[in-house]
Amino acid sequence: VGRCRGTPLLLESCVNHRHEQKWHDKQYKKANPFGGASHAKGIVLEKVSVEAKQPNSAIRKRARVQLIENGKKNTAFVPNDGCLNFFEENDEVLLAGFGRKSHAMGDIPGGCEGCQCFSFGKKERPRC
Repeated sequence: VGRCRGTPLLLESCVNHRHEQKWHDKQYKKANPFGGASHAKGIVLEKVSVEAKQPNSAIRKRARVQLIENGKKNTAFVPNDGCLNFFEENDEVLLAGFGRKSHAMGDIPGGCEGCQCFSFGKKERPRC
């Protein structure tokens, strides 16, 4: 496929079109957010709680995480009871893959990227 040649405005629209068309490429859309690695570090953006699917009635804990390596945002499952209290927003966490890629895992709903918050590191905060 040849590249667009012409006025700067035409080139800009062509580049934007290519950028949008990336998401129609199945390999690009389904690519591993870790870039092929087994683990990745990220920074917690927010804590999220999601209700489990029927017939369970639990509230599953998740964290919205931005990967340090490539800046991709991910929703990671937080394991074990009370682990959501171990970290705050802007803390650094270690993520590991688990479950079925882009499918629900057990009663955890949604197309989670299949990440699990493993290890927690506190960022130093100034004392008030």
